[in-house]
Amino acid sequence: MNDLQSVALGDEDADLVITGGRVCLPEKGEFQSRDVVVSDDRIAALPEDATPVIGDETRVITATNRVVAPGFVDAHTHLDLHQTFENAYHYAIEGGTTTVVSEVTGYGPAFGAEGVEQFLAATSYLPVRVRAVVPPQPLLDTFEPRRADDEEAQALVDLLADDRVVGVGETDWIHAVGRDTPAELLYERADAEDKTVSGHAAGCSGEKFAAFATIIDDDHEAISGEDIVERVENGIHAIGRYGSIRDDMEAVGDAYPEVPTAELSLSTDGMWPRELISEGYMDAVVRRAIEEGVEPADAIRMATLNPARHFGLAEEGVGSLSPGSVADVVLIDDLDEVNVTTVVSGGEVVYNKGESKVAPRSHEYPDRFYDSVNVSTDPEQFRVPADAAGVGGESGVEKADGESRTGEVRAVEYQQGLLSGETTVSPPVEGDELLADPDDDILKATLLDRHPKGDGTGFTGFVTGLGLDSGAVATTLTWETTGVLAVGADDEAMLTAVERVAEMGGGWAVVDEGEVVAELPTRVAGVCSDLEVEETAKLYDAVESALRRLGADVDRPMLAVQTMTFPGVPKLKFTFSGYADILNREVVGLTP
Repeated sequence: MNDLQSVALGDEDADLVITGGRVCLPEKGEFQSRDVVVSDDRIAALPEDATPVIGDETRVITATNRVVAPGFVDAHTHLDLHQTFENAYHYAIEGGTTTVVSEVTGYGPAFGAEGVEQFLAATSYLPVRVRAVVPPQPLLDTFEPRRADDEEAQALVDLLADDRVVGVGETDWIHAVGRDTPAELLYERADAEDKTVSGHAAGCSGEKFAAFATIIDDDHEAISGEDIVERVENGIHAIGRYGSIRDDMEAVGDAYPEVPTAELSLSTDGMWPRELISEGYMDAVVRRAIEEGVEPADAIRMATLNPARHFGLAEEGVGSLSPGSVADVVLIDDLDEVNVTTVVSGGEVVYNKGESKVAPRSHEYPDRFYDSVNVSTDPEQFRVPADAAGVGGESGVEKADGESRTGEVRAVEYQQGLLSGETTVSPPVEGDELLADPDDDILKATLLDRHPKGDGTGFTGFVTGLGLDSGAVATTLTWETTGVLAVGADDEAMLTAVERVAEMGGGWAVVDEGEVVAELPTRVAGVCSDLEVEETAKLYDAVESALRRLGADVDRPMLAVQTMTFPGVPKLKFTFSGYADILNREVVGLTP
């Protein structure tokens, strides 16, 4: 007979008892008047009255007028971007989150299996259960040759045998639908290990989505109720999100009456430092779901039992308060606001009535994680010869103001959120060079390759729609790409911004009139700040404010810049050798 049986039978005293609460039973989708009995780190029983197992050493938490629920599970996030989680996890705890399933799209593309291993090492001893998915990016070859050689690819595949790895990370549909991809090595191993494959199906529908559904098990890119229904109809677990990237809870609310509750999970898809502090974590997601009409018990189920079952975490006892489950428990005193007052993680009270029992931690990464920004700062990298567009300087067309113009060249048109399209612009010509022209909303953008196997060079093209009047910004926060992206009104400002980012070991730098006016270091793998999360949030504000002063007039300028490389959404993005024409799956140049 195990120790839990002794407590459940009343033969031994409990370590912890939570009394008088409305206990959420996600399996039934209802609340019941029960006590929660904990022995060590597990739930022993859910009796109507736990008085018989309350002894002199038993800690008792009175939950009168409060909801008692399992600890929240974030079904999809990116913990290796923006802020090291070991420095920020306490905010997630305070919002009731005790388990997260994270992509490793920050460390993984640059460092492969080592990136995943370091991520797991950095988060291993936190009072939050962190699980990873293997990033497929090193094996993808759609726009650039794959980065991982056979040995490195096998190391990524072998990670799927690790108990802390729950599947393969998000694959953009353009890489996998209707074509062979080296990432199939990961999909095959995931199937053998009975683990999941996550998809990124933005812009994918109809027969293409049906084809994608033969590969993936879940998707978080549904932005309408119809999208969610289509996913469920195709056997795909739908993951709704509310976080720093998007708010798709309206779609969840619309689909909620149409699909089984068990087929929906909730996630943040990343809660960046400012929002983590100001809004919360999974508590904010559950709140938004309830606001959109999801019944509270079902919203809690979508943030607990459903993701736990989908990712195989229910076998570890995650996502439930049933006897034998892990003692991850959240107390909520207002379901409309999802105001978390007490959090128990693994049987330990880690947060109670505004007092956190945990604190930020640190992790020492390998030296090369702090020296990952080695790119060319040759001024030629930022120069666009006029003949690159099929014309010479003498071929320019003189405008009324006396300035010489080329014919049209291809450019990325930033639209909104993650979306960018293709357009053409007519940059001014000076000698044999094409220039930016902020007065006509024409900026230059240079993407440099900082991958350990790269040569530090890249591609320079043009961008419209960002609104910068002067200066430049550079960042190493380039989604799914190990690069440095500079966007600006002149070459010198772009060069200065790139040099500063390289000096910091990664991050953001905004330059105006030759001076760096705002910066944010992200020195861990070039993508994560290891400052205190409050300091990181302040520096994010400073960078955004500086971009506003330079004229950036889009809703979220930092999101706009860092997603210029992201192939997960149409239509035109940057690669190291040209523009990525997403839907046609080819690299194109400046000539339309």
